[in-house]
Parts: sequence; structure tokens; C-alpha cells
Amino acid sequence: MATLAAIMSISATPVLAAVCMDKSMTQDEIVDTINAQRSCDGAMKVFRVCEFGASGHVLLGAAVEKKCEADFLSGLKGAPKRAYQHKMQVCDRKYRNQSGTMYISFTAFCRAEVAQRYSHKALNAGPKAR
Repeated sequence: MATLAAIMSISATPVLAAVCMDKSMTQDEIVDTINAQRSCDGAMKVFRVCEFGASGHVLLGAAVEKKCEADFLSGLKGAPKRAYQHKMQVCDRKYRNQSGTMYISFTAFCRAEVAQRYSHKALNAGPKAR
């Protein structure tokens, strides 16, 4: 009987899904899709198209940051690295005194956009910048 109760409680937990690229996808599937993109821009496009709801944006935005940072973070040293970190902190502080989940979403998009801009700069500068 305890096993049945455990199964019932697990199956009663709703799995959140979003319509993304004409398919119903879970948050994990969207993250996998972001990770599978060949470029930072592709990852950002999936992030914009597959919005998951404010709290879900944190995880999706983090996946975009990671994808974009692969283009530049290892080559970022000293002052440029501190500038990048500062811009990310600006995103974190921008909405911190606001209430509501939409501000969590705004922060996630801000951070992803900063990472995307740095990716563009590094790719335009060529291999030496990475």
C-alpha cells in the first residue's frame, strides 16, 4: 500500500511544459535544445522562442550564458574579465528591489544578453581573443 501511495504521489506531480518550436517541451528538454545549439545566437533564439515562465527563465538563461561564455570566457583576463563580471552584477542588481516573478525573468534575459554581446565581440575579434 505504501508503494502505491508513493507512485500516486509521484504521478500526481504536474510536469510543466511550454510550447516551443511547435512542440510541447519540458524545461529540461528546452535546456537540452539550448545546449544542442551550435552557437550562442542559436541558444539565445531558443531562449526567446521557448519562454517558460519567469521562474523557468533562470535555468534557461543560465544555459544560454554557459553556451555564450564558451566563446570568450577562457580568454577573458584582468580588467576585461572584471568588466564582464560587473555587467552581470548590474543585471543582478537592476531589479533586486522589485517584487514579482517577471523581474526574475528580466534579470535572466539581461544576463544572457550581456553574455551574447561578449560572445559577439570575441567572435568578431578572431581566435586570439578567445
